[in-house]
Amino acid sequence: MATDNGGTCEPELSDSLKTFGAVLKALREEARLTQEQFAPLVRYSVAYIAKIEQGKRYPPRDLLDRSEEALGAVAGRVLAAAAKSLTRKAGLASWFHQWAGIEEEAISLYAYESRVVPGLLQPEPYIRALFDRYFPPLTEEQSERQVAARLARQQLLVERPHTTFSFVIEQALLERLMGRPAVTKALVDRLVAVARYRNVELQVMPLVQEEHAGFEGEMYLAETADHRWVGYVEGHGTSMLVRDPETASHMLQRYGKLRSQALSQATVSLLERMRGAL
Repeated sequence: MATDNGGTCEPELSDSLKTFGAVLKALREEARLTQEQFAPLVRYSVAYIAKIEQGKRYPPRDLLDRSEEALGAVAGRVLAAAAKSLTRKAGLASWFHQWAGIEEEAISLYAYESRVVPGLLQPEPYIRALFDRYFPPLTEEQSERQVAARLARQQLLVERPHTTFSFVIEQALLERLMGRPAVTKALVDRLVAVARYRNVELQVMPLVQEEHAGFEGEMYLAETADHRWVGYVEGHGTSMLVRDPETASHMLQRYGKLRSQALSQATVSLLERMRGAL
């Protein structure tokens, strides 16, 4: 199954994630705290705490320390023991679940893609075209589950109107005509619509660009609520969460350069011309 960004595999939620979530829920309820009361104590949103308790998100490192402050030392030791048993299937699940949580809480989200259009921007026909080409092939049930999950994640764009979203995508991704012309038309329609959102900046990197800062490949960046930057990169079954401040700063500088090199006001005009030619 695929991650939100496109091409790599996201394993099923592990039993250990579900177990950790159940332990956290039990400790919270033992302390007579609702999710609404507990969330501000650990400085995460209610929705994020709910997903951790459901085993849908990998718990961030800070949660253990903050939970001990909120629930006490004994609860802290129990959570720490539960955290040690968390499995990291295929080396990706832990990274992806952490990134998904960071993404949901971010106040700024930046993405540069040279492989596929970012998941948050993909219309349903494009999503299905990607999953149809996945190897090893997905079952129909797996494909439908992933399509539904990806469409649901796109609600971030409208549910977080105060989050700044920036996307830089390569023009080649649009020229490729993934699937068939009708799929590309749906994609261009989706991009034109999203580009008009007040909190979204969408830029296309032209096919010919002598100065190009994205030669090292795709990158994702998120600014946390306490104004730290975290990076994320993935490809061919591997992924990495970049927490080192210096490395994240270097990624941010590269992204800034990319934005200066990509089309800005001309992006929507380009998309509308492409739509007319399909």
